[in-house]
Amino acid sequence: MIEKHIVLEDINAMAFYGVGNNHLQMIRSFYPKLRIVARDNVIRVLGDEEQIAMFEGSVEQIRRHILKFNSIQEEDILDIIKGKQCREIPEDVVAYTMSGRPIKPRSENQKKLIDAYKNNDMVFAVGPAGTGKTYLSIALAVKALKDKTAKKIILSRPAVEAGEKLGFLPGDMKDKIDPYLQPLYDALEDMLPQVKLQDMMEKHIIQIAPLAFMRGRTLSDAVVILDEAQNTTPAQIRMFLTRMGWNTKMIITGDMTQIDLPKSQKSGLVEALYILKEVEGIGIVELDRKDIVRHKLVTRIVNAYERFDKATNSEIVK
Repeated sequence: MIEKHIVLEDINAMAFYGVGNNHLQMIRSFYPKLRIVARDNVIRVLGDEEQIAMFEGSVEQIRRHILKFNSIQEEDILDIIKGKQCREIPEDVVAYTMSGRPIKPRSENQKKLIDAYKNNDMVFAVGPAGTGKTYLSIALAVKALKDKTAKKIILSRPAVEAGEKLGFLPGDMKDKIDPYLQPLYDALEDMLPQVKLQDMMEKHIIQIAPLAFMRGRTLSDAVVILDEAQNTTPAQIRMFLTRMGWNTKMIITGDMTQIDLPKSQKSGLVEALYILKEVEGIGIVELDRKDIVRHKLVTRIVNAYERFDKATNSEIVK
C-alpha cells in the first residue's frame, strides 16, 4: 500500500472535479479499491501501486482534455477511463473559454485574420469596435502557448487618454496604466484559469506592458500583440515593429475611427499600413461592420456614426 499526491497545476480544478464533485465521484466509482481525497488542486490517493498507476494515467488524460477544451463532460470521462478515442478540437476552433465555449471565426474576415496569422509573421488587423480583433488575436496567442510554438505572450497598448488624463487617476504608475490594459486582462481571464494566469504573469510567461516599455527590447520566441495601434505615433510604431526577434509573430490591431491623438499628430498605424502594404511576410486584414460580434446595437451605433461622419465631411467639402 502506497500514497501519492497529484497536483492539478495548469487547469481549473473545479472543471476536473465537476459541479458538486460529480466528476470526481464518477472517477472514484471506477477505482473502488483506492482511497481518493481531493482538496483544492491536490488529489491524495492511497492504495495498491498498480491501481494508483492506472488512476494516474486516467487523471493525466483528463487533465490534457481540460487543458485543450477548458471543460469536460461525463461522457468524455467515461471514454477516457474505458480507453476509447477522445474527441479532437475541430479544425475551425482556435481555443476554448473557461466555460467551454469554442472560440472560432464568426465571419469571413475573422477567418482571413486567422489565415493571415498562419501564413505571415506579422499581421495588421484593422476594423471598428466589436469585430473581435483583440479577442481573436489573444486566442491565437494562447493557442500558441498551449501548443508550445511560443514561449511567451507579450501584450502592449499605447497609454493614450480618451478624455481622462493619466495624472488625474489615483495610485502609482502601475495603477494609472492598468485601466488601459484591462481589455487585455479580460480576454486572458476568459481563456485561462485565474491561478494559472497569475502564475504565468509572475513568471513573465505572459507580459502586459504599455508601449513605452518596449524600447530597447528584442522580442523572441513569442506572440506579440499591439492593441489600439491607431493611437501610436509614427516613431512609436516604428520602434515597436523593429523589436521583432527570432520565432516571433506580431499582431497589430487598430480602429481608424477611434484615434485619440491630438489633431496635429499623425497616427502611426495609418503611416505603417501605407509604407508596409507591399512588404512580403506581412498580412493586412480589414474588418468592417459586418464582422461585429457584440450586441446588435453596436452595429447600429457604428452605422450611425459612419453616416454622421460622411455627412459632416460633405458639409466641410461644401
